[in-house]
Amino acid sequence: MITPLDIENKKFSKQMMNGYSVEEVDDFLDDLTLDYSKIYKESTELKAKVEELTKNMEHYKTIESTLQNTLVMAQTTAEDVKNVAKQQADQIIDEAKQNAKQQIIELDNEIIAKRKEVDDIKKQFDIYKAKMESLLISQLELLKDINKEDI
Repeated sequence: MITPLDIENKKFSKQMMNGYSVEEVDDFLDDLTLDYSKIYKESTELKAKVEELTKNMEHYKTIESTLQNTLVMAQTTAEDVKNVAKQQADQIIDEAKQNAKQQIIELDNEIIAKRKEVDDIKKQFDIYKAKMESLLISQLELLKDINKEDI
């Protein structure tokens, strides 16, 4: 690529006749050099900017990739945590059911024992009642006998 300096330093051979006006050529080359310098500088700046933006884009692509990987890992971890929590919840529910069944069995056994105890007490009461009745009847008979002898 021709640089502004190349244009500025360009020399033309001079012809003796019907040649170009050296002053006009120099003025034109000066104008051309100024315009070309601006365009060359802009081109260089734009190339640098494109390079910088390309680097930034690569950097952001790397960040995006990292974020996507992180998101996938987070989703996987969340699913794992959710599954573990569900398993633990199921285990707690199963244990609670087993404990409830065990308590029901124990309470049923206690009810059976208390009913047996009540039945035993009723039997003892019936026996005591029968003994008391028998005692009272015999006492009444004694009283009747005593009263018969007194008359």
